[in-house]
Amino acid sequence: MKPRDIAFVILGTIVAATCIRLGIWQIDRLSERRAYNAELRSRAETEPIDVAGVPADTGEAHYRRVRVTGTYDFGNEIILTSRSRNGSPGVNIITPLQIPGRDTAVLVNRGWIYAPDGMTVDLSRWIEPADMEGDTYVQTFQARDGAVKATTIPRAYRWMDHTKMSQGFPYPIAPYYLVLIGNTVDPPADVPPRVPVPPLDEGSHRGYAFQWFSFAAISIIGMLLYLRRK
Repeated sequence: MKPRDIAFVILGTIVAATCIRLGIWQIDRLSERRAYNAELRSRAETEPIDVAGVPADTGEAHYRRVRVTGTYDFGNEIILTSRSRNGSPGVNIITPLQIPGRDTAVLVNRGWIYAPDGMTVDLSRWIEPADMEGDTYVQTFQARDGAVKATTIPRAYRWMDHTKMSQGFPYPIAPYYLVLIGNTVDPPADVPPRVPVPPLDEGSHRGYAFQWFSFAAISIIGMLLYLRRK
């Protein structure tokens, strides 16, 4: 076998082995994702706990069901822009909830309302009773680079960033926020449709694994055809 042929076989073997390793890595990631989803699903399906029992570790608290009682502070509520529902643009209403005996308020996602531009809404028509008692689930804040606050709409945010949002309230806010659970179909006129628990999908790991294994197969078959022709 000529040196050039040997080099080709070595290169093809390295490529195939690398692709196989990447495919196995994606399978491992899929297994981890399934285990993580199972953990979150078990939290979402358990009986709600009192808000005082929410774990301090927000990772442990994520998706946990919580029963909460308090008073809405509509004067300091905000909106989360560019939220879609069934293909329609809108916003989520985020209202601080003041809990008896606590100085720290917790932000509550009360639901989604339609906005043609995904930003401009009249919140005055969405005033629920101030005294609230209901079931929720825990969501975690996100930290990203960029401008979290909209420049043209007062008290409008692009995503939930605890550090930057904390500056807009006259009191401390909890390191997590709550999403109100309720009727998502035909709610009362003054109640925004609640935001359901997001689907726990498996991501693209299966597809990526298939791609890497396909690349490995192509490399191996290509080597065999090359050697056969030689």
